[in-house]
Amino acid sequence: MNEMNQFKQLQRTREGRIIAGVCTGIGRYIGVDPNVARIGLAVLSLFGGTGIALYAVGWLLLPEEGASTSIVQNMLEKQRAGR
Repeated sequence: MNEMNQFKQLQRTREGRIIAGVCTGIGRYIGVDPNVARIGLAVLSLFGGTGIALYAVGWLLLPEEGASTSIVQNMLEKQRAGR
């Protein structure tokens, strides 16, 4: 078996997503129910909006399930190709 397949990868999921799959991906990665991550982000959102910011960062930096690059990586590659 390939060694790279043995490592868990933090990524946004397609199954079980509500908005972008960030909480479901985090839940799978750390081995907890995604609702725990959702509740944690909701609580953080009530105290200064930190949860919303963290979710947005996760959406931009975590690759979607089946993809090898994130939204930000795709944008940077397109910018480099345009030079």
